[in-house]
Amino acid sequence: MPDTYKHSYKMGENFLNSLAVYNVGYQKCEPDYQWGPGIRDHYCIHHILSGSGTYTTGKISVRLKAGDTFILFPGVELEYQADSEEPWEYGWAGFMGADAASIIRNTEFSRESPYILKGRVPGEKIREGIGNIYRAKGNNYESAVAMAGALYSLLAVFMQYAEKEDRQTDTQETYVERAQSYIGNNYSYPITVEDVAAYVGISRSHLFRSFQSYLRQSPKEYLTEYRIKQACRLLRETGLSVSAIAYSVGFENNLYFSKAFRKQKGISPSEYRKAKRRSV
Repeated sequence: MPDTYKHSYKMGENFLNSLAVYNVGYQKCEPDYQWGPGIRDHYCIHHILSGSGTYTTGKISVRLKAGDTFILFPGVELEYQADSEEPWEYGWAGFMGADAASIIRNTEFSRESPYILKGRVPGEKIREGIGNIYRAKGNNYESAVAMAGALYSLLAVFMQYAEKEDRQTDTQETYVERAQSYIGNNYSYPITVEDVAAYVGISRSHLFRSFQSYLRQSPKEYLTEYRIKQACRLLRETGLSVSAIAYSVGFENNLYFSKAFRKQKGISPSEYRKAKRRSV
């Protein structure tokens, strides 16, 4: 049996908001190698090149082999384990961004069925797609764009071969994912929950119920949390003033931004920036 290996590349900075590669690589696992139980904060597609293993999440436990493909959904607890006799070898591409949820929704991947068996999608196209992402790797803006382009092409393959007529639509999950996509693309503008609901095409109260059911938080809480997350990134990575950062993430009132930031992080934006600079 060939020696085990792992070739992994992780982006050091998220240059793109719409769709960005988080990591990409290949691994030949040792017998019984296991990841999890755990949760990822991004999507990650794995295509099995050889061997076999087991994927488990919720009530799903399925044995997968060469030619099969599985996906990790963000925020979903799962584990996967290589076979003890013929451990799997796979290539993977992890990604995130405002477009990610809507694209995956148009493939055959779902939380109820997070895998696609061999033959549904041409394996050579999947292998080529992951390879193109890996070859484009690099920690600069040009590489990020090239990797994202290769990722769009890979995901387009899964969309091309999807049986869309079997898919469910207009669920609480799809409402929330549409809202998340809209917020990811427009958080820097002074959008409101009413704007989000109008984009999704449902009432504010319906949107509220969907968020509470699916994320256990309100749309307003999610929007504020998302903006604060982006503000933290700008505080760490730029020299913009606190006031400029507030406007950059959609807060028109600097005082309200500081109060919202302190409520989320327990310290002021200026204190957060100083703390992060001391830790570098």
